[in-house]
Amino acid sequence: MADRERDDNGLLNYIVTTLETMRDTMATKDDIAGLATRDELRQVELRLSAKIEVEIAAVRGDVEQVQLRLTSIEKALNTRLNQIETELSRLRSVVYLLVKDKPELLRLLGQDPSPS
Repeated sequence: MADRERDDNGLLNYIVTTLETMRDTMATKDDIAGLATRDELRQVELRLSAKIEVEIAAVRGDVEQVQLRLTSIEKALNTRLNQIETELSRLRSVVYLLVKDKPELLRLLGQDPSPS
């Protein structure tokens, strides 16, 4: 008899443990009521997609603005460099005219005094 009671207790313990585990893993009616429906999830997905598209468009606009600004800066730098090169060329011409009769001055400037 004692063996049978032990088996019955073991079986009852197994059933109780299994039921408790199932209860813990199963959703209650309140749990299910708190979940979103498929339509609600689709609406959330659409809103998120729209928001992502807007954000991407904003980032693209920012990138284009930066690109335009960089292009503008590049043009301004090229213009200024061309002006500097022109002024430097004029200065060289003036220096050569001033020292054409004094070749030793050209040596001081690191230039070859021989005529070109």
